[in-house]
Amino acid sequence: MDDRDLLHTPLMRHFVSHYANPSGPDLLARTEPFFAWQDARRRQGLWPYSRSLERAPEAECGVRSETGELRRGDNFASQDYLSLSTHPAVVEAAHRGIRDYGLHSAGSAMLGGNTAPGLVLEDALAEALEMEHVALFPTGWAAGFGAITALVRPDDHVVMDALSHACLQSGADAATRNVIRHKHLSNQAVADHLAAIRATDRRNGILVVTEGLFSMDSDVPRLEALQGLCRIFGATLLVDVAHDLGATGPGGAGSIGAQGMLGKVDLVVGAFSKTFASNGGFLATRSAAVRQFVRVLGGPHIFSNAISPVQACVVREALSIVRSGEGDALRARVRENALALRGGFAARGMECLGDPSPVVPVPVGDAAVARLAAREVFGRGVFVNLVEYPAVPVRGSRFRMQVMAGHEPAQIARAVSVVADAVQAARDTVRSARKQRVAPRRMQAA
Repeated sequence: MDDRDLLHTPLMRHFVSHYANPSGPDLLARTEPFFAWQDARRRQGLWPYSRSLERAPEAECGVRSETGELRRGDNFASQDYLSLSTHPAVVEAAHRGIRDYGLHSAGSAMLGGNTAPGLVLEDALAEALEMEHVALFPTGWAAGFGAITALVRPDDHVVMDALSHACLQSGADAATRNVIRHKHLSNQAVADHLAAIRATDRRNGILVVTEGLFSMDSDVPRLEALQGLCRIFGATLLVDVAHDLGATGPGGAGSIGAQGMLGKVDLVVGAFSKTFASNGGFLATRSAAVRQFVRVLGGPHIFSNAISPVQACVVREALSIVRSGEGDALRARVRENALALRGGFAARGMECLGDPSPVVPVPVGDAAVARLAAREVFGRGVFVNLVEYPAVPVRGSRFRMQVMAGHEPAQIARAVSVVADAVQAARDTVRSARKQRVAPRRMQAA
């Protein structure tokens, strides 16, 4: 089917949300319409998800699509910001962890799954964050979800940035019906909501939720002001530092460190999967009581196996590098690469969203344009992540490109050229198809 014909089909006009709430008595059969739509997109090369890496997530690697199509090229889709997943010292730490502790934690952290490397990691994170107490979780998702569901009761309130990560949103919705999502980065909205809640409810708790770096827009909140509002209204602030910890800020302390808030935020949650070369997550707090309460009442901590000793060894070594002079040099390289990527797009008339960070959101807008461009970009050996509704607004489709310390200038220049050319070609195709469709209607009207 010609691309111009595809534009008027569900392949281009529908989103996952069209199929997210199926009806009917057969829970299994009612998934078929979604699969038919997804599979049609896959067969047309318009489903750029669930790809697999053929090797380590380096700046250049091989990527295979779900249909088996293999491409080798420049990788701007992986979250390995400081390129630590292949760092010799980190790899050696993994080998050492396997040799000394085996492959598996073999239990919940509450029931025999704690390991010596895990306890060492908790202490190291506590020191780095200037928070006395840390609890580890098997994933970053588990940390965000588990912390909120443990601490928030049904009569409590959650006031959260509308763009907060899905684990935070799901945790809030699971904990209470009293969830308010405020305009992105609006501290005034937070103040207004806190005042309105306290005007009628002084008995129950309020959790204010934000992120250190929002990965879809690459922007940051004003944390000191948020923490101040929480003090005024008797609320608690939780900051998710999944994307910024290790990759930005002085000594890798992220937005909290950059804003002089180390040790001053009530609760910090994060993930190891962006900078620290491993799965896993954590909650940091100044309260021993909070740590123990979340460990016991946070379902993902007590009912999942603890992170493996290998993971703990890897994260500990990565954290050591993050806080060293080498870490400073790697972060400088990441920032240099991010600025080069953003500058390259600006020269092509494409302004990237947000502030310089390892995440470079390249706005496209029209989902049809984005899907056609994504197919072309993959075909030319540049790997990027397409983000579309409902993860972003309907006309807010974008490529979320992620830079690594390992990217070279030539790779960045090529990525800009390939992505910009693909987006322009896709826009031309969509514009032409829509003009052709409008023309017969005008003739009929005449």
